[in-house]
Amino acid sequence: MKLCVAFDLSSFDECVNLAKELKGLDIWIKIGLRSYLRDGVRLLEEIKKIDDFKFFLDLKLYDIPNTMADACEELARLDVDMINIHASAGQRAMMSIMERLSKLSKRPLVLAVSALTSFDESEFITLYNQDIKNAVCNFSKISYESGLDGMVCSVYESLLIKENTCKNFITLTPGIRPFKEDSDDQKRVANLQCAKENLSDFIVVGRPIYKAQDPRKICEDILASI
Repeated sequence: MKLCVAFDLSSFDECVNLAKELKGLDIWIKIGLRSYLRDGVRLLEEIKKIDDFKFFLDLKLYDIPNTMADACEELARLDVDMINIHASAGQRAMMSIMERLSKLSKRPLVLAVSALTSFDESEFITLYNQDIKNAVCNFSKISYESGLDGMVCSVYESLLIKENTCKNFITLTPGIRPFKEDSDDQKRVANLQCAKENLSDFIVVGRPIYKAQDPRKICEDILASI
């Protein structure tokens, strides 16, 4: 299991300072929509100067197949290690992306978003007309068949995905509250023990780290536990 720290802070300087605090730790850094829209490639380049971090660029792409393939090719050229798309874009889009990226000498891992962890069951059914479990199972099978590397899902769907695809199909689980902190706007949250039991390959932790008085200590405690 790997720790992925969400850099969803309110300024470029805060992100850079957090990277400096976490230098030398065995972590991945997740750059999300807020930070990337504000700071762009400049933020990636600045953090790369600090340490040899692995990067997950979390933009959750969703568009027509050719546009998604073009966008993923551009993201791959940024030398990031993992990107993600929405599985609900469909199999044709996912296959187009993987076909395009396969032509590159080096490509990032590509994960598909199943059901956002902010959804509860009733909200999800209203939008997708099926329950979360069945939808995630379907999304994961299509993503696996399309050649993707894994899924973004809640901890509670991690085992289900592996059972319906392959044990090596990556699951990255947001909404982790390592020491039972408040869930904030997430609905399907879990702690470290639950993530272990459900075989999460990557856990994403944001606010419990970057809002802490000593972010490095929190990271060290999580790494010791996993």
